Amino acid sequence: MAWLLFGILIVLFFINIPIAVALGLASMIVLMIQDNVPLMVIVQKMFTATDSFTLMAVPFFILAGKLMEVGGISKRLVDFAMTIVGRMHGGLAIVSVVTCMFFAAISGSGAATTAAVGAIMIPAMVQKGYDKSFSTAIQAAGGTIGVMIPPSVPMILFGVIAGASISDLFIAGILPGIFVGLSLILVAYFISKKRGYGKEEKSSIGDVFTSFNRAILAILMPVIILGGIYGGVFTPTEASVVAVVYGLIVGLFIYREIKWKDLPEIFIQSAVTSAVIMFIIACASIFGFILTREQIPLQITNVLLEISSNPIIVLIIINIILLIVGTFLETSAAIIIMAPILLPVTTAVGIDPVHFGVIMVVNLAIGFITPPVGINLFVASNIANLRLEKVVRAIIPFLLMLIVDIIIISFVPEISLFFLDK
Repeated sequence: MAWLLFGILIVLFFINIPIAVALGLASMIVLMIQDNVPLMVIVQKMFTATDSFTLMAVPFFILAGKLMEVGGISKRLVDFAMTIVGRMHGGLAIVSVVTCMFFAAISGSGAATTAAVGAIMIPAMVQKGYDKSFSTAIQAAGGTIGVMIPPSVPMILFGVIAGASISDLFIAGILPGIFVGLSLILVAYFISKKRGYGKEEKSSIGDVFTSFNRAILAILMPVIILGGIYGGVFTPTEASVVAVVYGLIVGLFIYREIKWKDLPEIFIQSAVTSAVIMFIIACASIFGFILTREQIPLQITNVLLEISSNPIIVLIIINIILLIVGTFLETSAAIIIMAPILLPVTTAVGIDPVHFGVIMVVNLAIGFITPPVGINLFVASNIANLRLEKVVRAIIPFLLMLIVDIIIISFVPEISLFFLDK
């Protein structure tokens, strides 16, 4: 059954069938061949998979991120970051990463972070004499932080599938996200210093205060949302609705950069993105049903444990698997497929499920900047109007640093669990 299922799935991927359709079609074919399962059962399982209160957070956080993207948040965050770190070597490159870290705490999406910040920073960097491929690469790499620092759509998906606390996952993502951001800043600084990319003008205390005042509502959003979750005021799902209301009020009535005529397009784009994710979840539920019924995760667990029961060896193997999977599969689909398979393995060797969730999300985020999927590469290269091949070459130093990051995050669990241990 397993060979048939994965064989059909690989063939469908190879002929470029969309991920969700491939998952559903492969599962349906296997069920009908093996057991002649009625089609209505498949539909019922798809509906049940998406009929979840927790999953309601996904479309609302996507909508909140879109509202903040259109509502002028990114420009204010860029201005604030510029006053803090703009005077360093490669100041604009560092500003780009710092802004991505701020925006990540709003959007929950890597592509949204890349698009919102990149639309401002890439042209600004090129205008100041930065190489266009470097400017595009740093923005694509910075966008990976979008799914690490909470709120994070992939972490919500992992929490639902693994039965882990989404609040704990959000807390666990804070330090790894900051750690990755600082490591990317380090790479950007040394490359900029080597190539002579200049410093920006030093900002006065008044400039810092002014830019902070302009960005205060953007900075307060993650404080309100995450503080409300951790303080027990509302659940992550309720927090997503609060984020939407906050984004609407700020964008429409305070910053006034969202016009009433913009709302239909914002809602449509958010609905389409949400529908894609929910359709993947629905189709993957049938796939997961077959995996569970055939005890495929248990078989994989036994195979890996026969190789070694040492957590270090197991983590190395799992990291390699996830890096490869993230190169070919969209993040949501990869989590839905791989989490049920790999979670029993990590549990068997004593790895904390929340720590593993962070490892999985950070690993798959690297897939944002690796072809052929590499969504951040496509977004950034489109903004820069630059051939993908040039961006891929420029992204290599950042890619290598991200791989070092995931090794450190994997083997130093305190980075993820520090706040949870308190």
